[in-house]
Amino acid sequence: MQILPVASGKGGVGKSLVATNLAVALGQYGKNVVLADLDLGASNLHLILGQGGIRTGIGTFLSNKNTDFDEIILPTDYKNLRFIPGDAEIPGIANLSSGQKSKLIRRLYTIDADYLVVDLGAGTNYNTLDFFLTSSRGLIITTSTLTATLNAYLFLKNAVFRLMNNTFKKGTPAYDFINKMKQDGGQLQRIYIPKLLERIALEDRESYDRFHEIMRSFRPMLIMNMLEDPKEAKKAEKLRRSCQEYLGVQIEHMGILYFDHLQEIAQSSRIPIAAYKPDSVLSQAVFRIADKIIQQHNETEGSFMDMEEVEQSFAVAEMEAEIDFEFKTHDLENLLHSGALTRGDLIETIKAQQYEIQTLKKENQFLKSKLLKAAEMGYEV
Repeated sequence: MQILPVASGKGGVGKSLVATNLAVALGQYGKNVVLADLDLGASNLHLILGQGGIRTGIGTFLSNKNTDFDEIILPTDYKNLRFIPGDAEIPGIANLSSGQKSKLIRRLYTIDADYLVVDLGAGTNYNTLDFFLTSSRGLIITTSTLTATLNAYLFLKNAVFRLMNNTFKKGTPAYDFINKMKQDGGQLQRIYIPKLLERIALEDRESYDRFHEIMRSFRPMLIMNMLEDPKEAKKAEKLRRSCQEYLGVQIEHMGILYFDHLQEIAQSSRIPIAAYKPDSVLSQAVFRIADKIIQQHNETEGSFMDMEEVEQSFAVAEMEAEIDFEFKTHDLENLLHSGALTRGDLIETIKAQQYEIQTLKKENQFLKSKLLKAAEMGYEV
């Protein structure tokens, strides 16, 4: 079984919708899939799937010793897809103890499936990071906005430090070195991880070698969501370079997803868009990403991506963004000519997009000024 944790550095980037539709697409390809809602405290995947009357879930399993884990793996109306609800209504379920987290992770590993798609909460709390690190091939979802890409980078940075914390054994020179640096938060914030590892290699070669081997297989996958224009796809390249230079992490680009108003209609109908309108540009992009995941799992399991393969994945994603944009524009023209979309609707859509663009420009200017001030103070940006 391949575990696919789906995470984001911030909320509002469509993480849960991507996780759900990706699970549906993998099932359509004939794979045995389980979708787990681990956005504990804010679980809502049952609504996206149209699953009503949910009475048991992860919260029930963890709080009631008489609940068997298999009881909370529920059937769905979608081909080859089962579902594990999260139980947001149980007080305190978002704050798992270490024992509860370990118990849940152990049981997740025992699931009989080809793929386990795990929807995680947004942000970088330890539980979210530990669930993300149950696989070396987690998915990070972001949009093209500066705040979203910055938070995606920060999520991966926190994941690397969490991986260090889990790898360096207590009492080793590497463990003591990292803890000493933690006492000076500013120093830890400014240092590049490759430089940090060079210093650890001098202090504790055995711990360094162990961590280096784990990092070789740590290959997060990127999906850029809610794009409006193919030029926005190029912003992923900056994220790739930052992860490579500052974190020593290679990320693979799995593809882009354009914003589609049909998503809102599908969501209000409580049907994933991959099932609601599988021939839409958005759905086809989800199926394309699912196909890539299956192919790389079959062909490259246990292998390591070189720089050329990483760069190629970003070049392919940019090309797909151009192709999808042409199809999306063509679909819009067809709607206009068929009468399903009036010129008034089109004008209102353009006005709304222009307003969003102006808002994003203001936000961009504000964040640029903050980043420049941080750079002047010597912080890593």
